Amino acid sequence: MSAESMVLPATCERALLERFLRAEAMALWAVRAAQTQQLPRHVQRFLQQHETDEQDHLRQFEGMLGTLSQRPATLPTVPSQWEMLAVLLFGYEALGLEFATLLAAIRPDLSDILDDEQVHVGFFENELRTILAGGEVGAQQARDAARTWWKKVPRTVDRYLKDPALEPYRIELRRHILSVIGRRFVALGLLTDATALNSY
Repeated sequence: MSAESMVLPATCERALLERFLRAEAMALWAVRAAQTQQLPRHVQRFLQQHETDEQDHLRQFEGMLGTLSQRPATLPTVPSQWEMLAVLLFGYEALGLEFATLLAAIRPDLSDILDDEQVHVGFFENELRTILAGGEVGAQQARDAARTWWKKVPRTVDRYLKDPALEPYRIELRRHILSVIGRRFVALGLLTDATALNSY
């Protein structure tokens, strides 16, 4: 079973809404920080639209939950090299996509948000394919960044899944979320099967 086919009960709806809100907030601040770097023009254009999409999602979910997302006083530090930054943004978006997928299974009326997340992930996948097919230095930077990010993602997923409503499904959710994201990284050539499998 893949994470895309997992369907959680309606009792998990609020927990998933809260997790997706957290993922969107993290992605928004990373996208804003990314726009302070020197990036290819087409990437800057995409990130501007990406930021608008994330802001719309945040407002919608904040309204549904009756709460505000965490708003840090300063932007996070992100890599200045596009090859490494693309991996970071791809990873965050892949994580958000998994929560959007789980949420849309309970709330089909939110499938438009899932569509947006698929577009975001697809853009970074295409960018990384270009990077990996280019010069060896850039490709190695991307692979090194992927290994570094991948070491941190299990702890991130563990934090996201700390909710009483998700507890009965936590082990299975953790395994499947890491599995789906790991397969994305392996399919692109960012990670080897052995590296990905060691995390779940």
